[in-house]
Amino acid sequence: MLIKFTGGTVYDPMNGVNGEVRDIYAKDGRIVAAPQPGTKIDAEYSLSGRVVMAGAIDPHSHIGGGKVTIGRMLLPEDHMGHEVARTDLTRSGCGHAVPSTMTTGYRYAEMGYTAAFEPAMLPANARQAHLEMGDTPMIDKGAFVMLGNDDFFLRSLAEKKDFSFIKDYIAWTMHASQALAVKIVNPGGISAFKFNQRQMDLDEKHVHYGFTPREIILTLARGLKELGVPHPIHIHGCNLGTPGSLHSTLATIRGSEGLPIHLTHIQFHSYGTEGDMKFSSGAPQIAELVNQYKNVSIDIGQIMFGQTCTASGDSMRQYGNTKSANPKKWVVMDIECDNGCGVVPMKYRDKSYVNALQWAIGLELFLLVNDPWRIFLTTDHPNGAPFYYYPHLIRLLMDRTFRNEMLEKLHPQAQAATILKSLDREYSLYEIAIMTRAGPAKSLGLRDRGHLGTGAIADITVYADDTDREAMFKTPLFVFKAGEQIVRNGRVVKVVSGATHVARPEYDRAIEKPLREYFDRYHTVKLDNFRLSDQEIVESNCGHTGGECGCVIVQPCGPRI
Repeated sequence: MLIKFTGGTVYDPMNGVNGEVRDIYAKDGRIVAAPQPGTKIDAEYSLSGRVVMAGAIDPHSHIGGGKVTIGRMLLPEDHMGHEVARTDLTRSGCGHAVPSTMTTGYRYAEMGYTAAFEPAMLPANARQAHLEMGDTPMIDKGAFVMLGNDDFFLRSLAEKKDFSFIKDYIAWTMHASQALAVKIVNPGGISAFKFNQRQMDLDEKHVHYGFTPREIILTLARGLKELGVPHPIHIHGCNLGTPGSLHSTLATIRGSEGLPIHLTHIQFHSYGTEGDMKFSSGAPQIAELVNQYKNVSIDIGQIMFGQTCTASGDSMRQYGNTKSANPKKWVVMDIECDNGCGVVPMKYRDKSYVNALQWAIGLELFLLVNDPWRIFLTTDHPNGAPFYYYPHLIRLLMDRTFRNEMLEKLHPQAQAATILKSLDREYSLYEIAIMTRAGPAKSLGLRDRGHLGTGAIADITVYADDTDREAMFKTPLFVFKAGEQIVRNGRVVKVVSGATHVARPEYDRAIEKPLREYFDRYHTVKLDNFRLSDQEIVESNCGHTGGECGCVIVQPCGPRI
């Protein structure tokens, strides 16, 4: 079936297209070149005056795994008032901060998103994470497996194993957990918390293993580079959410040794200690360094005001956050020989000095980092805010007048403590397309996503060119998934299941001998049951055609060094 999208104003940064009126053709789920004159067109959409982009991609959103399940169970009040009725087409659901799986998929698609990636999958909980993602309709998924705090990795460092052994373990873990990338959370700190260590800075030694977070970061960053994994090490750094955290962040950037690194939800790591409140913005210093170090990419983790639920593998820092829980309940737990988990509900208030300044810090970072290819739009769902606040965030970035109006409603001392009002920058539609489409796709190695060039999957979002950018991005006119219309006027019209993206770097299978011995001695799960097969995550109605039905998509890695 040949589809023609006629006369839309196209923003496709991967191919250098900036607001050009173009026709786009799709056949069998993919973008194709313009056909010969006279070729039969099976369906045509007239898009004159409409804005056309690739389907949006969220590179960091907690949508699967144990912590999300805990959040849903912990907060029944989050369900009430946010119920979604079953229709002839869609299933019922509920939830605001931690919506149910079905509701998550519908809401993403209705905003023009066609992919979202779970950034913190515990190896021991990979099966649960993939089950939840598989139950999330409409969008492609993938997950970043957590390393850097698990006992086998830390033992290997302490025993000074050969670096090829470390690389084999990284690659084996990615295969076993069906991961696309690797995440590190509070490097060494989750493990140290189990030994009663309450804080761990970048060059502070682990109380039991004797090495530092810096060594862990560099080991994993180098390992992923040499394995040819497209996405660099995804770093949730030391001292999240604490005054003074900007110094750890600056030291992490300076100490990266030119290795590719991605600093995630960097807003939560950008706090100084200046002023009477001993809490200040470190955004200018961090943005200056990010602009200088081209090997560094970031996402923001923007907070928005209202009720949410923080859910993180960082049990050390989440334990520290329990005093701020709202409502007053929380869960912090350890996972055997693995990492940890903390779920703490949070309510961000615009009249709170700290919360208001957090909001401003995120926006400062967005506006001060020059290169939109190295900065991605996230709220660290649900930690900073639920993902469906994205249209409001986009308006804040594109409309300086609106941004300043919002600023004037905040705690007066926070207004005085931010440089936000002096920042004139307004994002363009082209830059938004980079941050929400082309940039994440390029970083994650998704070669046929995030753009509208020939051969790309026909994931396409069409918007009215509304001067109210929040309204524009909240309710797209059409969303197509692999060439099929799934959303019209902001409402689901067809339900599909997305694919699962994985990366499979090369490794020496001899690593399984010491791993099997380790599992037999320390784990309650046998090695063969720990591994996740393709059959466990395949969906028969994945929404793809042209040989992709199934559908686990293996994204290529570079050659192993």
